[in-house]
Amino acid sequence: MATWSDVRRIVRSLPDTAEKTASSGTAAWTVHGKSFAWERPLRKSDLAALGNQAPTGPILGIRTADLEMKEALLGADPTVYFTTPHFDGYAAVLVDLTKIRTAALRQVLVESWLARAPRKRAEIFLASRNPRRAHGVLRSAVEGET
Repeated sequence: MATWSDVRRIVRSLPDTAEKTASSGTAAWTVHGKSFAWERPLRKSDLAALGNQAPTGPILGIRTADLEMKEALLGADPTVYFTTPHFDGYAAVLVDLTKIRTAALRQVLVESWLARAPRKRAEIFLASRNPRRAHGVLRSAVEGET
C-alpha cells in the first residue's frame, strides 16, 4: 500500500517538480508548470458512477501520455487503476493508493512525468538512468514536446 508520503518522496526525486495546494486543500504536482499528478477525492458523481466498486481510500490522479496508455493501465490492473465518466476522452487515470505497490507507483509517476516534462529535460533524465533506453522510449512517450 502506498501513501501520500510515498507520492511526495517519488515526485521530489524527479527533476523540476513542484507541489501546489489548491484552495480545497488538495495537492497537485507539476513539472515546468504542467500538472502530471494530483490528489483527487471522489465526488458525488464519481461515487454514483462507481457504485459499490468505489474505493474508500486516498485517490491519486495521473496524466498518461495518451488515451492508449490510459487504456493499457486500466486493463493491466483494474483493482489499482480506474476512471470515472468525468475523465472520458481525457488522458488520465485514477489510482487507488491502498492497492498499488510503491514500485508500481514510482513507475506510473515517472511515466506521467515523462509525458509532461519538456523533451530535453526528459531526455537528460532518461539518459541519467539508462543511456541505451533514452532515445527510443522518449520519442514514443513525448512525441512533439519541446
